[in-house]
Amino acid sequence: MTRNSSSATGSDWTGMVPVEDTALAVTDTGGPGIPVVYLNGQFATQGYWKKVIADLGPGYRHITYDERARGKSQRSADYSFEAAVRDVDAVLAARGVDRPLLVGWSYGALVGAYWTSRNPDRARGAVMVDGAFPYDWLDEAMEQRIRTLFTRLGWFLPLLRPTGLAPRMSAGQQAESNIEVGRISRERELGPVLDSITVPARYVIASGTSFGSRGDEQERIRAGLDAVLTRNPNIRISAKVDSNHGAILRKDFRAIARAVREIEAVRDPDGSPTR
Repeated sequence: MTRNSSSATGSDWTGMVPVEDTALAVTDTGGPGIPVVYLNGQFATQGYWKKVIADLGPGYRHITYDERARGKSQRSADYSFEAAVRDVDAVLAARGVDRPLLVGWSYGALVGAYWTSRNPDRARGAVMVDGAFPYDWLDEAMEQRIRTLFTRLGWFLPLLRPTGLAPRMSAGQQAESNIEVGRISRERELGPVLDSITVPARYVIASGTSFGSRGDEQERIRAGLDAVLTRNPNIRISAKVDSNHGAILRKDFRAIARAVREIEAVRDPDGSPTR
């Protein structure tokens, strides 16, 4: 089902976008404004962005979507990180979007960083919200910890699926997705990705703990960004806020919206809007 018709000059559109063996639930406000594509947390849904979207207002074209087996999107045989990056391209193509500004939270920040690095001529900029920190936090003990956690949650997760609070993925699939995040976040993997970003990029960083981690551990992970900031002048910290990882979209949506506006305001040396 779709609602209305949307293009660069049209109105709201909500529908399913076929991609590979699945279909993604997508919402596009349309209009002539800068297209902002929002990339969700690992098991989150597009509804998490409503406060950021409201703060930015109708002057932007807001595009949200649920990743595979999340929210209203359909299941798939492929829940890999590379599939998530490919899905950005699928949504952009389906909605006819050129030069988006990507805003990603947590897992979505990683997706945004990788896509922006690989598409320097297509990306307007990127905002990474408390994610995409190059740090070697994954070892064999942590892998086992993750698998044990999701095995214990396995009986409970199906009860949450009807509410939209859990993806339609098995506990094992969710565990492997978490482990993959650890692998691609290692400094030797993610560091070069961030170093190669040539468009304006901003970080909005949370404080304190996130689920399953200690506060000092989380702050060490965030500090992994420091070396990147010295190497790549295109990347800056827009704000470090008081909210923790889970509450940042709800409590510090204004800081995220400000980071989007910062990128919009960047100018090339000749005074024209960047890129």
